Amino acid sequence: MIDMEMLKKLGEAQGFSHVALLDCSTLKLHEEVRQMCEADTCHMYGKCWSCPPGCGSLDECREKIGQYQEGIIVQTVGELEDELDGEGMMAAESRHKENFYAFEKTLRKQYPGMLAIGAGCCTKCQRCTYPDAPCRFPEEAFSSMEAYGMLVTEVCQANHLEYYYGICTIAYTSCYLLI
Repeated sequence: MIDMEMLKKLGEAQGFSHVALLDCSTLKLHEEVRQMCEADTCHMYGKCWSCPPGCGSLDECREKIGQYQEGIIVQTVGELEDELDGEGMMAAESRHKENFYAFEKTLRKQYPGMLAIGAGCCTKCQRCTYPDAPCRFPEEAFSSMEAYGMLVTEVCQANHLEYYYGICTIAYTSCYLLI
């Protein structure tokens, strides 16, 4: 059993807007989400270890997730000037990733076997070694929730966390599978 109050305080102190308990049995991996990755709209498909196919098949992802019962979901909600505020979106994403990496280091001290699953592709290295050499930082690299086949809205709903916070907002969501 995890100490949710302590984790919530730590996550909020790290800079996340929201921290919620994650019941890992609610995590469903969808082939349709993986197919969206294959469409390569983000231009990362087949280019890094953290994205498909480098992050493994859905069955391999299910096997990894199946080792965990509980975790936490973290969100960064950014305010936008308007619905097309690309700079605001990128600033919120950057803040989320920075907090995600820092919090991962904090959590790993207490949960050394945790699985961190982020928002967007791993940005640990400036250039990924995929597919020519192994990942330089396999313990620190992370895949996105979508790379694992998760519908982020579904994960949030199943764990009683909002996903949409109104017009002119954007939410970046990640999770840490702890025990």
